[in-house]
Amino acid sequence: MAGLRRAGWAGLRCGVVEHMKTRGAAGPASPESRTAAVPRTSLAGSAGLVSIATFLSRIGGLVREQLFASLMGAGFYSDAFVVAFRIPNLLRDLLAEGALSTAFVPTFTQRLLQGGSKDAYQLGNLVLTTLLVVTGGIALVGGLLASPLVSLIAPGFAVTAGKLELTVFLTRILFPFLPMIALAAVLMGMLNAQHKFFVPALAPALFNVAAIAVGLVLFGLHVAAPSAVLWWAIAVLLGGLVQFAIQIPPLYRAGWRYRPLFRPRFDDPGLRQILRLMVPAFVGLSATQVNILVNNVLASQLEQGSPSWINYAFRLMQLPIGVFGVAVATVNLASVSRSAAAGDMREFRNTLAASLKLVAFLTLPATAGLVALREPIIALLYEHGRFTAHDTAQTAAVLSAYAIGLYAYASVKVLAPAYYALQKPRIPLYASLLAVSCNIVTSLALYRTLHAPGLALGTSLGALANFGLLLVVFTRRYGGLGGMGVGSQILRVAIASAVMGAACRGLSQLLDQRFPGTGVARDAIVTLPPVAVGVALYFALSWALRVEETHQGLRMLRRFASRLGLRRA
Repeated sequence: MAGLRRAGWAGLRCGVVEHMKTRGAAGPASPESRTAAVPRTSLAGSAGLVSIATFLSRIGGLVREQLFASLMGAGFYSDAFVVAFRIPNLLRDLLAEGALSTAFVPTFTQRLLQGGSKDAYQLGNLVLTTLLVVTGGIALVGGLLASPLVSLIAPGFAVTAGKLELTVFLTRILFPFLPMIALAAVLMGMLNAQHKFFVPALAPALFNVAAIAVGLVLFGLHVAAPSAVLWWAIAVLLGGLVQFAIQIPPLYRAGWRYRPLFRPRFDDPGLRQILRLMVPAFVGLSATQVNILVNNVLASQLEQGSPSWINYAFRLMQLPIGVFGVAVATVNLASVSRSAAAGDMREFRNTLAASLKLVAFLTLPATAGLVALREPIIALLYEHGRFTAHDTAQTAAVLSAYAIGLYAYASVKVLAPAYYALQKPRIPLYASLLAVSCNIVTSLALYRTLHAPGLALGTSLGALANFGLLLVVFTRRYGGLGGMGVGSQILRVAIASAVMGAACRGLSQLLDQRFPGTGVARDAIVTLPPVAVGVALYFALSWALRVEETHQGLRMLRRFASRLGLRRA
């Protein structure tokens, strides 16, 4: 420790880098610097914690969607809510959980390493206050302009009496969700930058708990759809408030205290850096949401129920993206931000390669499973109450088209933020523009013939274009990821996933013939055994093909079992 005091900043920087490499360097002198030198946990271990929390959240999300489908089906009321929620949700993904998180985490991490926790928390308070003012103003203006906004993104609703008016009313109710969730995103960034991942990942589960509680009451009381959709909107606001509040206690324990700070001229260097990164990040990370917006505009002109089918399918695809892609991306961003701040490009590339391999290991079998079991999965989850067999068939077709781009979706969440950690925000911007262009051209060409699945296919092709450009540019500028086993890993995982998908499809069709009829029990028989067989088969095949993550998982299980045995002894 004395050596670090004598060496000053150079010694502190070196000490942090060495500590990150787990070589046991001594901590810095000041309390703030001790907080700054957050021990680096393993990518797989941290991603595992986030995956568990996110899995709970996504399962809650599925239950929420099941209740929503039972209460509203796929038609007049569900379409109105989906489009009404799309507007504040779009702004949330772009402004709060997209561009802001991507720009805030590297900047906060840099401030934490260089200035200590007190300086970093001051930046966090400044961002919180600024964001409250900005998003509060957007929510107010959005409520006033709800009518033209809805007419812009759902022009087809005007042909159905009352549908446009209901959507406008719901939009005004839902706009306050934006500032709630934006503030929650800042708290999440401060926790993640200090390698506290579990509570921020678990917070969305409480959003689902609020909606599920309200939905169960509505379902139990047999509330009609016109009243149910209004109460559902109120439950969304309650869930957003809880998602923000649950993250305050762990931050408080870490030493954070909120003190309002606002500088209209944005003269703080950290705030200027965040804004500088946010502007291109706003565009660079907007591909998925802009594509969804384009799909909404076109889907509103198709058969009634099309916006709902697209929403149900996309929500289902969000399960593997959220559990696997977002979990890996969250840990990856914190890790590569530290590597970039320390100037350690070797560690940066190693972390990025490990992240992309882990994403492939988790999302490619999910893709095969969703395509192979699309109809029975959707029937089991959604075909209850007002959700019909026709809705199942249409949603399944959309899901197949979305699944094509699943790996690209998840990988973009890893690759795009890496560029912001390197202070290279223009590259994701160009990739995003390419993705949006591909989606618009493809969707306009296909939506009249393929209908809702054509829109989903356009989105998937846009995601593939986005991922491809990000990977090619990284390879040319930073030496790529060759020699790190990414390509061979993807090939082996793809082979295992394809074999697993074919086996799941065959077993499901066999069970479908042996157990004809309808009902939840029958849907479970046709769906769950193939899922269980598929999981076991995939791990067996990936182990035989020497996929690295399988062997890592087995070693982790052995260590866990050994520790559990020692504790019992």
